[in-house]
Amino acid sequence: MLQRDLPLSVLLISALLYCAASNKGNKHKPWIEAQYQGIIMENDHTVLLNPPLFALDKDAPLRYAGEICGFRIHGSGTPFEAVVLDRTTGEGLIRAKGPVDCEAQREHTFTIQAHDCGEGPDGVNSKKSHKATVHVRVNDVNEFAPVFGERVFRASVTEGRMYEKVLRVQAWDQDCSPQYSQVCFYQILTPNVPFTIDNDGYIKNTQPLQASGEKLIRFTVTAYDCGKKRAVEDAEVEIQVKPTCKPSWKGWNKRIEYVPGSGSLALFPNIHLETCDEPVGNIQATVEIQTSHIAKGCDRDNYSEKALRKLCGAAPGDVDLLPSPSLVHNWTHSLPVQDTQDSSLVFWFNGSQSVEVAPGHLPAGGRTADHLTLSFWLKHAGGSGGRAGKEEEVLLCNTVQNGDGSFSHYTLAVHGCRISFLYWSLLESARPVKFLWKLEQVCDVEWHHYALSLEFPTVSLYVDGVTYDPALIHDNGALPPPRRQARLMIGGCWAAEEKLSVKVDDNETTRVIGTVPGRFLRGYMSGLTLRLGPVDSREVIECLYSCKEGLQFTDFDSLGKGMKVHVNPAQSQLSLEGDDAHSFSRALQHVEYLNSLQFPTPGVRPLKLQTIVKCPSDEGCLTVPDLEGYLVVLQPDAPQVQLSGSPRSAHPISDFQGPLGVPIFPDLKITCSVSHPISSNKQERAPRADMQSPDGIECSLEKCEVGVVGEDLNMEYESLSVDVSSTWQRGLEMENSSRSLKITGVQSVAVYEDILRSLTYRTVVRATLYARKFHVSCSEMNGRYISNQLYTEVDVLHGIHAGSPNHVLSAQQFVHNAQQAPAELSGHTLATTNPGSVFPGVAMVIIIACIGFLALIVTLGLSRIHSVQQRDGVEEPELEAATQRDTFWEDSAMTITVNPMESLQSRGLVSAQKEPVSEQREPNEESG
Repeated sequence: MLQRDLPLSVLLISALLYCAASNKGNKHKPWIEAQYQGIIMENDHTVLLNPPLFALDKDAPLRYAGEICGFRIHGSGTPFEAVVLDRTTGEGLIRAKGPVDCEAQREHTFTIQAHDCGEGPDGVNSKKSHKATVHVRVNDVNEFAPVFGERVFRASVTEGRMYEKVLRVQAWDQDCSPQYSQVCFYQILTPNVPFTIDNDGYIKNTQPLQASGEKLIRFTVTAYDCGKKRAVEDAEVEIQVKPTCKPSWKGWNKRIEYVPGSGSLALFPNIHLETCDEPVGNIQATVEIQTSHIAKGCDRDNYSEKALRKLCGAAPGDVDLLPSPSLVHNWTHSLPVQDTQDSSLVFWFNGSQSVEVAPGHLPAGGRTADHLTLSFWLKHAGGSGGRAGKEEEVLLCNTVQNGDGSFSHYTLAVHGCRISFLYWSLLESARPVKFLWKLEQVCDVEWHHYALSLEFPTVSLYVDGVTYDPALIHDNGALPPPRRQARLMIGGCWAAEEKLSVKVDDNETTRVIGTVPGRFLRGYMSGLTLRLGPVDSREVIECLYSCKEGLQFTDFDSLGKGMKVHVNPAQSQLSLEGDDAHSFSRALQHVEYLNSLQFPTPGVRPLKLQTIVKCPSDEGCLTVPDLEGYLVVLQPDAPQVQLSGSPRSAHPISDFQGPLGVPIFPDLKITCSVSHPISSNKQERAPRADMQSPDGIECSLEKCEVGVVGEDLNMEYESLSVDVSSTWQRGLEMENSSRSLKITGVQSVAVYEDILRSLTYRTVVRATLYARKFHVSCSEMNGRYISNQLYTEVDVLHGIHAGSPNHVLSAQQFVHNAQQAPAELSGHTLATTNPGSVFPGVAMVIIIACIGFLALIVTLGLSRIHSVQQRDGVEEPELEAATQRDTFWEDSAMTITVNPMESLQSRGLVSAQKEPVSEQREPNEESG
């Protein structure tokens, strides 16, 4: 049994021993370092590790169990792999799977693990080491060159200054390492330029530069990285040398042209403030336009004062206190008169004289002494020497007798820059009240219009159409009243009445003083009027005297934050204030000039811009010089008022002597137009003066005058008349005399046409009838533009045409006597009742034509006889033949009849347009 089981036992023991021997062969795990540091170059594949990659196994030198079969790298996307160089020693290598890019990723981190070969060639029972961390850094290679951020670098410098830093040029390198990615230095390649550049790219000048020389300096620079690799493309540098910066306004024109009728015009559309990069805290500017030399201070409506008052709806009843000197108005004879552009009457008060209005021309006070309006133009010259501003100067001094016999008194005076109005409602009981205004217009030596309205106890003062409230109201207490006598003095005032005792030769006498005037005015005055009763409204006064030109600002929506704009009432000054130079310049670009007149006064208006710049600190504040220029209002296209109509007309005697008379201008036509010069071809710069392009416009007339040519009208027998009620309803006035008829007032052309067409000429039954001649002309804007003179003639129809209803045909049939009229009848022709005397010249022409025709027939007959004689050579037969031919002409049925009246009618159309010209007509055949 033992022998039989022995082989089995041996096999079992051998198997156990084999298993024990096998377990003993791969007992340990491989071992590697815990951490590795690696370096790889961009152009290489092998990673240099520190420490080197070795895996150890304690099962060595057993085969398989002590050998290292591989390394495994853990980490997704790792661009590296590990290989075994020697299985026995366990040496390994890490290498890149492909090219590595430092610029893409400079460092890589992953883990690595080693494993042995197990217990056999099939790697059974293989063991793995722990995981070690590997850090691989990709070393850069200088593969990129520096690149400049811009192709051209620009800067500007001010002449005469040295700069530490004019500008900086910069280049970049795309390499990843500090050694190759940094630009180590820059270099100026252009020789002999007054600039240097440092390693950081800052450029500075080596000497002061002058704008008078080279104003733009160009040079080239390059860059190098720390690997001494030069930039692929060099950069250009442009340095502009500017003149020394002076704070001022830039972008404006000294001359500005304004086209009439073009609306508002921006005065400084491109202006901007140059602050030279200095800090600005506050800016204040004033734009001023000077119009004092235009008429009376500025451009106003060109109509006459009387017409303008009607247009604006002013109350009637004004009394002119400074009329033109005449026998009736003799108190202005002693005042010097100054010529003006608008033909108005301007009087000079020299500071030592005054005038007193004649008592018969004083306006009646009635019960309206406490309601009045004073209106006048004043250019106050002030006092001379030490007198200037120290004494009161009286403009007007008036004592008024009221309807109940009481007296009121008021005085209007100026004192320095103040104007005062002293009002004494009742000299017997009430105290005077003094109203004061302090206005710069009083003392600026310029023309201004003043209108003072009294509705006691309210007083309003308007200066150039702008109202001002009294600054102070004084109750002057007990003052000595003036003499109770109605009198009005201009340019001065009498003193208060006082009694003074004086001894003369031991005799005491009592004298009354105060009758000698004093407090004289020094200045110019015009248009002084006084109206008692209802005062004009504010709107009316503004319409009358406000300026039609001035400065304005309308674009308030574009104002920047903190901007302020103010325009003075006269629109001659516009002020702006702000904190930002850019917003301030933008606001100033919207300052405009406007002249609302259709035909403004042409000429120059000086402009001035004054600027004050306040800085945050008092040091280095800017001084901006004043800007001075001028605005030129161009000559407007003058309107051409053209009158046209028939040159003559004839009417029956009954029409002349009828209740209405005969119309003088039945087909009158008035047209208004302006003519613009045009060029004959596009290449002509200057238009030819003889080529005009007329444009019809709407205009208003202010006056039309119908005059008599020749002898004046005999008002006992002759008259000119229009529809008076229609004229008044249309706001027009009429002035009729033996010499002319004048219609005045601002109205449209259509209204004047209608009125002039209705104008008639009438005579009485017993008057001798004449061919009367008239002329008419019209004007607008106070005579500034005048029409042509249109002449026409009205005459009497006679004979068979007296009852003809066609006046135009009658005018064509009428022919004047060729005899010269006597001198006393120049301008008209005496008409007679003999019809034959009307046509002597025409009859003579007809008779001569008939004689010429008969002579022609005789000549033709003689020539025929002469030709027959030459052909036959025998006189008798020729005579007989000639006689027979003459008999043939005499026996013919042809009859010649001349009708003088038909000849006259056939020429009527020609004679209506030019002088009668005799014309031979072929005779017409008539029966019977």
